[in-house]
Amino acid sequence: MDIKEFGVERWMDTYEDHCELNLAETCVDSLHMHELLAISGRGDAIMAELQALKLTYGAIEGSNRLRDQVASLFTSQTRENVSIAHGAAGANTLVYETLVNAGDHVISFVPAYQQHYSIPESYGARVERLELREDNGYLPDLDRLRAMVTPTTRLIVFSNPNNPTGSLMDEAMLRSIVEIARPVGAWVLSDEVYRGIDLEGSGFTTSMADLYEQGISTGSMSKAYSLAGLRLGWIVGPVSLIRDVTVHRHYSTISVGMMDDLFASIALEHRDAILARNRGILRGNLALLDAWIAADPGLSYVKPKSGTTALVKYDVAIPSYELCVRLVNEVGVMFTPGSVMEMEGHVRVGYANAPRNLEVGLPRVSEFLTTLRAS
Repeated sequence: MDIKEFGVERWMDTYEDHCELNLAETCVDSLHMHELLAISGRGDAIMAELQALKLTYGAIEGSNRLRDQVASLFTSQTRENVSIAHGAAGANTLVYETLVNAGDHVISFVPAYQQHYSIPESYGARVERLELREDNGYLPDLDRLRAMVTPTTRLIVFSNPNNPTGSLMDEAMLRSIVEIARPVGAWVLSDEVYRGIDLEGSGFTTSMADLYEQGISTGSMSKAYSLAGLRLGWIVGPVSLIRDVTVHRHYSTISVGMMDDLFASIALEHRDAILARNRGILRGNLALLDAWIAADPGLSYVKPKSGTTALVKYDVAIPSYELCVRLVNEVGVMFTPGSVMEMEGHVRVGYANAPRNLEVGLPRVSEFLTTLRAS
């Protein structure tokens, strides 16, 4: 299998351990173990659970305890609709392994996490990209989608909330996508790793798995739940799909780690407290980012409605990769270059880390951009 280098992940591998202020991070400020134990209110009992834990492979599709918790994030799912994976990255890969073959027609909304077009392309699928445009708030043109779908369309895929723009499709738009997919029997995969941290209302948008008999939702503990170190995600979909996924996971995943399963269960049992913390961080940090954008006429963006990232357009005549390398090296601030997401002329700003990163980092970037413009 020949596959393109993963642009975003290569960038992160290269620079995230070499910057002072990380504004490329996509996870809400990660929890320490002592914080998770404090949130649970039962630290001693959890330590006793750990000591009693026999470190076997564990349940292949995840423990019943964890699958029940994941199912409870949805309105019409049970544990039989859930398979636990190694992060959302592992979940998405398993879905593609299960559904996509050479010659299949796949429609992928872009910009997006690169998995959602490079993996099916590597399998020999014919991938068409539906561009999300700034002038439409980075939401899909449904007439264009309708025109792209054919009787041979196997899969429509997107992230909702979107990475990197922070756009958010509401239930009405998701239902419209279902009505486009259903007549041709196309599957719809919605990568929902940022679900639960919408910037308005309850924080939870409707999930594709609850809307469509061939709808699939993937998610993880990494972004919205601040526990990327668990490397734990999930696939939620029809029971028939979960059975087929299990055939594939036997060759690669087997089970997830017993301790990852346990701590994910504990976190989801106390998700209200974790998500309240994280929405507070995001809503406060977005106000800082929004004020920074407003103060600089050379910067613009579509204000995110969810997620942890914003796609910011800049006006200086320098490629985004070079700009971001210089920001790391000269002022200690890390953004993600738009070029690694095929969005040249933009940078992706992660605003989910500690507020200090924005309070100190954004003024440094402003001063750097001012110097560049002057030269």
